[in-house]
Amino acid sequence: MDVRSQIAMVFHLDKCIGCHTCSIACKNIWTDRKGSEYMWWNNVETKPGTGYPTKWEDQQCYQGGWTSEGGDLRLRSTSKSTGLVSNLFHHPRQPSMDDYYEPWTYDYQNLFNAPAGKDQPTARPISMVSGKPIDIKAGPNWDDDLSGTPLYARNDPNLGQLTEDQKRQLFSVERLVMFYLPRICNHCLNPGCVASCPSGALYKRGEDGLVLVDQKRCRGWRACVAACPYKKTYYNWSTGKSEKCILCFPRLETGQAPACFHSCVGRIRYLGVVLYDADRIHEVASSKDVDLVEAQRRMILDPNDPAVIQAARANGIHDAVIESAQKSPVYKFVKVWRIALPPHIEYRTLPMLFYVPPLSPVMSTVSGSTSNAKDGNLFHDIDEARVPMAYLTTLLGAGNEGVVRYALAKQKAVRMWRRACTVGDVTKADAEICLQQADCSPEEAEEIYRLTSLCTFEDRFVIPPMHREQALEMLEDPHEVKQSTGFGFVDGPKRGP
Repeated sequence: MDVRSQIAMVFHLDKCIGCHTCSIACKNIWTDRKGSEYMWWNNVETKPGTGYPTKWEDQQCYQGGWTSEGGDLRLRSTSKSTGLVSNLFHHPRQPSMDDYYEPWTYDYQNLFNAPAGKDQPTARPISMVSGKPIDIKAGPNWDDDLSGTPLYARNDPNLGQLTEDQKRQLFSVERLVMFYLPRICNHCLNPGCVASCPSGALYKRGEDGLVLVDQKRCRGWRACVAACPYKKTYYNWSTGKSEKCILCFPRLETGQAPACFHSCVGRIRYLGVVLYDADRIHEVASSKDVDLVEAQRRMILDPNDPAVIQAARANGIHDAVIESAQKSPVYKFVKVWRIALPPHIEYRTLPMLFYVPPLSPVMSTVSGSTSNAKDGNLFHDIDEARVPMAYLTTLLGAGNEGVVRYALAKQKAVRMWRRACTVGDVTKADAEICLQQADCSPEEAEEIYRLTSLCTFEDRFVIPPMHREQALEMLEDPHEVKQSTGFGFVDGPKRGP
């Protein structure tokens, strides 16, 4: 058992209001530079929808992630035979500028310097790449809230598993529905970007599992862009280097939450550390699609198990990290309550970002000023929700409907239990029956309710001490690093011959 620690995340989709505050916070800090104008390390998509870049989930087109053939894992985008021959300088499967968008600004000077005239002066859109006027045709959130449009929502790759009747019902005017999907780098356990990099510039930090890019070693081959199925690695056209979400590790190292987490208005984001068995990565990633969710859960270890604690200590994991893992909200959502699911785990990168699926509204009719639900019940059955179960199963279950149904049923049971406790129009007996059917106890329901609705900052973000001094010991004397922090040179001075 090779016990390692990993920073992991949970996004509660039932709480996301689509305000994009997280995207702007990240943009202002990390990608407000030349060459990174089109990059959105954090973006929020409307589902159903095509997302950013366009149809990133269509791996028949982009060939991202891994495929398992006879238990043997291989990258879709490249291989040992083609990596250094045909794909080194050109990746035909990666997104183009049209799949992202051409970033623009506005000619604001014209508002102040335009000559006097009868018309109101305007600020024309100007390309941030060429500096010339452009006609805006797309943007990072171009299909925001457009849940029923034929150009966006109906081209969502996740709709492929729906029948024609389900598609027609989903896009009929009275059934239109949407939810928001915030996305950042998943910092996967089996990252395709790391495996594909010819120069070894991408790496996974041993102390916390973050996937980072060494800017000195990066040669701009862009194999990482093609290999990442989530398209969360970007190419900076100005520096000729690849860039990606770093989960604000300078903030994490000082005990602060990442910027997008800290700024989240809906408080949908949770962060914590989990312990996992690295010896099982290949076994789990090689599992059948329908078994992947449960296989990844089994790989996450119980931080309270004495055998796990002993193995973690033997592997150099600090007691403070183990204690943080025992308090981790991510462990509760994913392993204990089992209501958080990984996105498109069939790509086999084993993402460490999990989503609590949303409870969508039921069909209803309006009579005067009263809205009446289709079945007349206060809490409708999850099969009557407007978002088809097959859609959520494709997005979060890799074809395993059972894990999605379990997560939705438990959320519904918690809602009914709290309604019985606070309003009283649902009897405690009916609520307890619903809890039993959802494999949930009243005590667990209260715990889920409190971490979901009454959570404090400290409840949502359990950030382990990073102990960077231990990681530095592998490379240099930590005392010398401490003495020179904030001074000296980025690269040590070298004397001539």
